[in-house]
Amino acid sequence: MTVRPSPGDLLTIDGRASVQFAGGRALTFRVVSVADQPTYHGWIWLTGYVLNRAGRATARREVYVQLAGLGRAPGGQGPRTGLGTPRAASASS
Repeated sequence: MTVRPSPGDLLTIDGRASVQFAGGRALTFRVVSVADQPTYHGWIWLTGYVLNRAGRATARREVYVQLAGLGRAPGGQGPRTGLGTPRAASASS
């Protein structure tokens, strides 16, 4: 991913983004905010939630990662609201 992430994006953060996430320490990460503070070229601060295999948030984290090493996680096309699917209204007379 060379595009700047946005809130709601679902990312894979692994050793390509930072050595601290290499091997078994890779994360699936839902972005909440992207810092505007200046950093080294090609690096960025992200705040968000680490997701488990079921897609549930397990921890809130701030991570410092290389933009070029970020990947879009499967199913990460857009923001998730957590509101679920609306139920159809029942017809009654």
